[in-house]
Amino acid sequence: MAQPELLAPAGDINKLRLAIKYGADAVYLGGPKFGLRATAGIDDAFLPQAVKFVHEHGKKVYVTVNIFARNADFAELKTYIKSLEKINVDAVIVSDLGVLAFVRENSKLPIHISTQANVLNKYTAEEYVKLGASRIILARELSLSEIKEIATHLKGKCEVEVFVHGAMCVSYSGRCMLSSYTTGREGNRGECAQSCRWKYSLVEEKRPGEYFPIEQDAKGTYIMNSKDLCLINHLDELASAGVASFKIEGRNKSEYHVVAVVNAYKRRLAEDIGKVPHRPYTTGFVFDGNNPDTLFQSDANPVSTHEVVAMCLGGDKISQRNVFAIGDELEIVSPGANHNKTFTIAIIKDKNSKPACRANQAGETYYIGCPYTLEPDEFLRKRIQK
Repeated sequence: MAQPELLAPAGDINKLRLAIKYGADAVYLGGPKFGLRATAGIDDAFLPQAVKFVHEHGKKVYVTVNIFARNADFAELKTYIKSLEKINVDAVIVSDLGVLAFVRENSKLPIHISTQANVLNKYTAEEYVKLGASRIILARELSLSEIKEIATHLKGKCEVEVFVHGAMCVSYSGRCMLSSYTTGREGNRGECAQSCRWKYSLVEEKRPGEYFPIEQDAKGTYIMNSKDLCLINHLDELASAGVASFKIEGRNKSEYHVVAVVNAYKRRLAEDIGKVPHRPYTTGFVFDGNNPDTLFQSDANPVSTHEVVAMCLGGDKISQRNVFAIGDELEIVSPGANHNKTFTIAIIKDKNSKPACRANQAGETYYIGCPYTLEPDEFLRKRIQK
């Protein structure tokens, strides 16, 4: 059985570089237009550089062109598609039938069908194959048995990709108008404000200013806030079902989040996943989709056993992220042999090489003592004290 591809998010050039360094087999990214993460788009001027870097490392890069397009979008789309073909991206991800046809007619680019297209059955999948799809990213609302049935039906015709980790949308396969109604930012065109993550209370018309919790919780309610998907303990089952690519969500997440999750999935380290900030985890619809209690939560605050404190710049030089002090035990996050090694901080010097007791200036350079040789792009984290 072929090992499925590990597909990582690349919200900018540096996250792309780190995802590849930490073991991703492929990355997906978008430009400032035509994708559903406009705020995490890589500028067109840097796309050739990004693709070249990925290919030099023997990996693949897929570009999102998955907005629900309007007539006016197609005037620029042809030029964009041609530019993607010219720099040899490995595939484009589309959700709109018109965009699919437009890409097929104006390029030879491989086409992946976005999860936004809501593919839930083998017959819909078969039709996309007829339209030219080489891969289908299945909707998140499928069980393992349904995934297997679709993958078996498509075997030899088309690959199947599934999300295995990250945020899930409150709306069906991400098709949501809530952001548009509350902020004027249309989620289906890449501008989602994540209104479903906000706190909500009930207000009676004749009692303005009096807020009543919808649930018995003084903080308000989070009835629309989904838990985070985590299938790290079920990768073999998904592979056996015929899944060709494991996709990680998170183009808007931090550099640390990307490397920590990619590293955990690459090494199959389930215990590492709890060390990354997240909402309570769920296996989603894949294993327990009939129980809403497994999908939604009552608190939007992220949880984690650890927090990142620094990014290593090589040698004893680090860039601080969160406060740490002499006496703290730190753990190394590394794509190499240093991963999960721990040490106790005995030396901290500020950017002027003056001794310090604490590193508490975010983004500043510090120098620390460590019994291991710290490599550039490794991260340091510490356990959160309860």
